Amino acid sequence: MAKRDYYEVLGGGRDVTQNNIKKAYRKLALAYHPDKNPGDKASEEKFKEATEAYQVLADADNRRKYDQFGHAAFEGAGAGDFSSFAEEIFGDIFGAFFGQSSGASRKGRPGRDLRYNMEISLEESATGIEKEILLPKLTLCETCSGTGAKPGSTPENCRQCGGGGQIRIQQGFFTISRPCNICAGRGIVITNPCSSCEGGGRARKEIKLSVRIPAGIDEGQRLKLRGEGEPGEDGAPPGDLYVVISVKEHPIFKRRETEIICEVPVSYTQAVLGSEIEVPTLDGKLTMKIPPGTPSGKTFRLRGKGIIDVHTSRRGDQHVRTYVYVPKQPNPQERELLEKLAGVEGKPISNESRSFFDKVKDFFD
Repeated sequence: MAKRDYYEVLGGGRDVTQNNIKKAYRKLALAYHPDKNPGDKASEEKFKEATEAYQVLADADNRRKYDQFGHAAFEGAGAGDFSSFAEEIFGDIFGAFFGQSSGASRKGRPGRDLRYNMEISLEESATGIEKEILLPKLTLCETCSGTGAKPGSTPENCRQCGGGGQIRIQQGFFTISRPCNICAGRGIVITNPCSSCEGGGRARKEIKLSVRIPAGIDEGQRLKLRGEGEPGEDGAPPGDLYVVISVKEHPIFKRRETEIICEVPVSYTQAVLGSEIEVPTLDGKLTMKIPPGTPSGKTFRLRGKGIIDVHTSRRGDQHVRTYVYVPKQPNPQERELLEKLAGVEGKPISNESRSFFDKVKDFFD
């Protein structure tokens, strides 16, 4: 049998809005859902037909393909499990109207995520390191293995909901499902609670964990340790642990993404005559040449001496800014030499310097 036009199935024209497509599907899904029409094959087929139409038209890209090529655009793709698709979109609605408990209700609540703030040095962020941390958190009670019941006893099915965790309430045409108020949706009750956890199934404990910090990690970045958060209830998955990194301020280096910046003092004679100076790097000291006539504030680049990019493994550079160090109290020998230099500088200045001062004089005249 040829497939009906998807717009016709949902009862709208080709100019129908996405919001109205959703409303139309919701109405049809509630009317023909198999749970509301048990054993009715005709309703089941209408439900599948409506879900297939919605699966295509609710997606903007799929809708454009359908408008251009019709059903041929999806031949061979397979219709999929339309019932699962509908439950995924409207699971909470169907759960309420048809008395189904959601996956979260059956399995219990997932465990909470946790956060741990870790401070490391700049050197540790540059090279990477493995650190052990002590994390206080809720864990499964060792006495009762997380059941909440005293050893030798077991939890009992809730008598009010029969162990289903849900209570069904008839409201006119529909049956509404709600978590049981006696067992809080767990389906079980603890009549003989564990003395260690008082029936909660969990106890607070300090856990030792090893955390590997990758090279290149920066301030504010975080690491995710799956399953290291608090345990879930009744078999639900545990939460995750997020380790948030802060990097201590370094006395010499400053970091700008993958670049390292530092300032190195040089003497007047070194700047004028040129010299070889020792420069600190993250890998240790190295010797760097500065040319004669180096002005204060001149920056030199040391390639590959910066920080590794945590994503690409490419290493940045180090920028060395030199500044001329001026002693506040020169010793007698230095003072004598500087006075001689001042006498030399007091002689007629160079044409280049004279031309500069001539410009200043002209400016004020």
